[in-house]
Amino acid sequence: MEMQNNSMEYQNSIKNIYSALAEDSIDQFRSEFLELHPYDQTSIFKELSEDARTQIYTYLSPEEMAEIIENFDLVEVGIIMTEMNPTYAAHVFDELPTDDAVDIMNKLDHEQIASYLTLMDKDEAKEIKDLLHYEEKTAGSIMTTEYVVVNQKMTIREAMNHLRHKAPDAETIYYVFVIDDLRRLVGVISLRDLIVSEEEWVVSDIMSEHVVYASVGDDQELIAKLMRDYDFLALPVVDFKNRLLGIITVDDILDVMDEEASDDYSKLAGVSDMDRNNLSAIDAVKKRLPWLIILLFLGMITASLIGQFESTLEQVAILAVFIPLIAGMAGNTGTQALAVTVRSIATGDALSEGFLKRLKRELFTGFITGLICGATIVLIILVWKQDIFLGLVVGFSIMISLIIATIAGAFLPLLMHKLNIDPAVASGPFITTINDIISIIIYFGTATMFMEYLT
Repeated sequence: MEMQNNSMEYQNSIKNIYSALAEDSIDQFRSEFLELHPYDQTSIFKELSEDARTQIYTYLSPEEMAEIIENFDLVEVGIIMTEMNPTYAAHVFDELPTDDAVDIMNKLDHEQIASYLTLMDKDEAKEIKDLLHYEEKTAGSIMTTEYVVVNQKMTIREAMNHLRHKAPDAETIYYVFVIDDLRRLVGVISLRDLIVSEEEWVVSDIMSEHVVYASVGDDQELIAKLMRDYDFLALPVVDFKNRLLGIITVDDILDVMDEEASDDYSKLAGVSDMDRNNLSAIDAVKKRLPWLIILLFLGMITASLIGQFESTLEQVAILAVFIPLIAGMAGNTGTQALAVTVRSIATGDALSEGFLKRLKRELFTGFITGLICGATIVLIILVWKQDIFLGLVVGFSIMISLIIATIAGAFLPLLMHKLNIDPAVASGPFITTINDIISIIIYFGTATMFMEYLT
């Protein structure tokens, strides 16, 4: 009943918000809109027309608008920012967490970035400029410089006073990192430890010196694994001299995980660099067509192979019936092995298990799967066509094809990982087409060898 009431209140709020926009009532709009959670504000904002959004820019302060912007997809934010007055947009950037502002600016062209940085607060603009220099998808590009540090020589009283002064501008205060006079990272203190310690104690006496950190050039995917394994809320980022440069917070890592998962999914589907939304038909074609052209030529290889066995088909036409079955089974099996292996590489399980051990396990899996499927098709053909030799040819071909397809699905991503190539590039369509070629060779090769028994 309470959820229904909440839902009714939400619907009433939406109606009142639309009414306020229609009547150009700033006070009514702010009263209704700002009572909502920022996520709900974002959901409503997305549904509005560009004219209505332009109207809202005059109703909300840059700080209030920044809270909405934080919930947007990066591609959507780039579009929203171009709708705003440049000065207003620059002030919104001032209010955003530095790492979020950098992520958004990385989606803009150089002229837009230069324009916004010129209009922004000088200190905020300098922080963003510094972060924009880091390579995309590294620790430097996703870290924030809005954090709290204390010097190891401070007393707990001094540290708490410092924390009270700096906390309003910090993205998180659950961990307080400790530096020396040269700004080198020397320790970490939890907020709880600071609260329960005696005021006269010195920070260096109670801090933990065993700090897990990331280097500024580390890949964001490795950092995501690190924070997942240690259950961190924040991770410090240092340079080659161990000087503290910034921190990476858990909300940034959630965005990274989402981005990496989307990237891997698009590659497994045979689509390059796929954005989630707002792609025109032409842009979508540009991203999908390269893989399709490659697969088209690989498919021609499959067709030409079948042509090489034309005489075999002429003598035993029934063989053509089982081509889709064998090719489909091999493709599906290879895709299964590929998906499992890519996931194990992403989670780190494949590395801990070892290259050869994993291949042996996949070989055994492929053998058992192939044996069962092969035996099953032999029985089906025996009952259907009363031809044991045809059943044995098809069953043997399926068994060998499934074994090879399983090994290929596991081997290719492991090999690519060893060569420092993204294993997701061994996409589902690619591995399926490769296995089609292999299975056709095995099938018709076996049929040709035992032609005298089939005719």
